[in-house]
Amino acid sequence: MPYQQIPEYPKNYSSSNIISRLIDGLGYRYYWATESLTDTDLKYKPSAEGFDTYKTIEHIYWLSIMITNTAQNLPSIRLTPDDLSTMNFDILRKKTLQNLKKGSELYAEKTKDDMDDYMIIIQSEGYKGEFPFWHMINGPISDALYHTGQIVSFRRTTGNPIDSKVNVFTGKPKS
Repeated sequence: MPYQQIPEYPKNYSSSNIISRLIDGLGYRYYWATESLTDTDLKYKPSAEGFDTYKTIEHIYWLSIMITNTAQNLPSIRLTPDDLSTMNFDILRKKTLQNLKKGSELYAEKTKDDMDDYMIIIQSEGYKGEFPFWHMINGPISDALYHTGQIVSFRRTTGNPIDSKVNVFTGKPKS
């Protein structure tokens, strides 16, 4: 699966490469946040009203769909419980990582004009919303980073912290 380590960084600092690298950082963090989760980890929820880890992973999957669909100028159609019912944790994790990798690759090396043309399109029954690409940064990407951090915190609480060799600064596990 992708993101056991972050890929080499781009040769230049274009807006599209920055978005791509941000997604790569998310992918690396998500990979390690979700690596070797136990059933206890997946069922953990910080309060009776909160989402458990598994529901948080489902939400990050939805965010990964938005990231990838926007890079293809496709609408993101709201998921229903039926859409998720055939997926277990391993499938959700794999598909999320694949979406993030694909999104990163699709954004990389795009021109300013390409970036200007991206719109986030969200659809559900009876609703269609279109939002400028700026919302990708403060919306799906930031939200996925936030929730990935929650998973890290949740698994610490259950006594299963992430591998101590993970280095989010370099994007490579320590030897």
